[in-house]
Amino acid sequence: MNTIKRLCVYCGSSPGRNQAYLAAADQLAAVMVAADITLVYGGAGIGIMGRLADSVLAAGGEVIGVIPAALAHKEVAHPRLTELHVTDSMHERKMKMAELADAFIALPGGIGTLEELFEIWTWAQLGIHAKPCGLLNAEGYFDALIAFLDHMAEQQFVKPEHRAMLLVESNPGTLIELCVSYLPPPTSQWLKRNQT
Repeated sequence: MNTIKRLCVYCGSSPGRNQAYLAAADQLAAVMVAADITLVYGGAGIGIMGRLADSVLAAGGEVIGVIPAALAHKEVAHPRLTELHVTDSMHERKMKMAELADAFIALPGGIGTLEELFEIWTWAQLGIHAKPCGLLNAEGYFDALIAFLDHMAEQQFVKPEHRAMLLVESNPGTLIELCVSYLPPPTSQWLKRNQT
């Protein structure tokens, strides 16, 4: 069982074209606050990112933002967070978010969202961390990606146990429950092997 006190959520700085994506952010926020889980995210006040932060704050939850100085203007750093960390680079941003969080979830987003998710999932596969990673598949947004990930496993570029490490759910509460009960596969032992 995993104790999840801080959840890192990767998501778009755009709201997307479907209102269901914003609704999914609201639903996730409600689940997080009810479970006393602090949001860790990219620090922006716009798009799904801003909506998620606003929803958590409005429900009485805590929000920690992490944003690079170069993006603070472009992504419009949220002005009312519990904490805001401004980093020197994207690399430092992602490392800080990884250090702060007990689990990672992606909501709909673009290239940056996928890049962050794939990096943190790769670190889990390698055994660099043992924290759960998941997709909140709002309105089927990730259906094509999920099918491609299954294709990668079928073509033997991803081991089945590593494919299974990425938890997928359309219901926020169920996804959080999967994160709490997550156990990494024994094949994710790179870090242990290389620490000796």
